[in-house]
Amino acid sequence: MLKEKVEGVLAKIRPMLQRDGGNVELVEVEQSGIVKVRLTGACGTCPMSIMTLKNAIEATLKQELPEVKSVEQVY
Repeated sequence: MLKEKVEGVLAKIRPMLQRDGGNVELVEVEQSGIVKVRLTGACGTCPMSIMTLKNAIEATLKQELPEVKSVEQVY
C-alpha cells in the first residue's frame, strides 16, 4: 500500500526532474519507512543530486506521507 502512495508522490515530482533532463525511479519501499530510489538521466550524474534527493524528493515524500522516514539513493 505504501509503495503505491510513494509512486503517486513521485509522479508529482517527476515533471520537475524531467525539465532538467533527469528522472527518479522507485527501487524499494521498506516496511521501516525507508524509500530507496535511483536518480537517472542528468540527475544521476549531477553534483547537486544529493540536494535534489533530500530537499525535493525526501522533503516532499515526508510531507505527504508521514510514514516515510528517509529516502536513500541506490546506484
